[in-house]
Amino acid sequence: MTWLIIALASSACLGLISISDKVVFQKYVRTPLSLILVIGIIELIVGVIMLIVSGIPTKTSIYSNLIAIISGALIAFAILLLQKVLYTREVSRTVPITQSSPIFTALVALIMLGESISSQQWLGIITAVLGSILISLKLDTGTAKILLHRSFYLLMLSAFFYGTSNVTSKIALEELPVLYTQGMRTVTFGLILISYAFRSEAFADVKSLIRKRSPALKLIMVNQFITAQIGSFLLLWALSLGPASLVAAIAGTRGLFTLVYSIGISKIWVGILGEDTSNQSVMIKLISTLLIVVGVVAIAI
Repeated sequence: MTWLIIALASSACLGLISISDKVVFQKYVRTPLSLILVIGIIELIVGVIMLIVSGIPTKTSIYSNLIAIISGALIAFAILLLQKVLYTREVSRTVPITQSSPIFTALVALIMLGESISSQQWLGIITAVLGSILISLKLDTGTAKILLHRSFYLLMLSAFFYGTSNVTSKIALEELPVLYTQGMRTVTFGLILISYAFRSEAFADVKSLIRKRSPALKLIMVNQFITAQIGSFLLLWALSLGPASLVAAIAGTRGLFTLVYSIGISKIWVGILGEDTSNQSVMIKLISTLLIVVGVVAIAI
């Protein structure tokens, strides 16, 4: 069960990423493209270093390399959608929905890996979806109606990309070493983010941050060079040791870690994340996140 401990450590680590990103969005940047651009540059540098250190495997195929690249592209699309929503929405209402990705891991694994889905897993899928819907509900003050926030659909699409990436990573790891696979994924991820954020307003904003020696740069550097790399590597390591669906289920606890972090930080530094910390709001978030986690675990068992 070594993979279980590794996967939990990955979730705890990755849960910090969106917290740091939200602080940057809330206090330091004028457009989400600025953060995406810096992340892309850092990821590209890290990915190239990983490939240099790992070297090209002696026995590899075009197919496995292509799968690793596709996995990196899927993560990039998932992150772009997540950052788009995170810029305007609470981190505690954003991240948990994307962690319903094991729903899609199970469905895609059914098609690509021939894994079956039991009645209990279908019940888990329904539970996770209900949790995602609950945390996305909002009250329309004009009509007094409860509506589903439009960000729900973008976040579920992000979860689909995350879930599919888990399956493609598992396929790539059947032939490729962990470090090499991560390098291929990270280079692809970085290139896509740079291409997307290659705008004049993003460059101007980043130059301003550098000129002012903004604390945002330190947050981003620690987040991307240390936290993200450790978390991602641990996740890949867990995937190489355990079943894709089970590892993805444990990875789904990232939303719970993020919720705990956000509540704790918001209580200490009021307003730093722009979170609603009222008892009613916290309770809804907690129940919704737990539903997602329970659903994800049911999918994996």
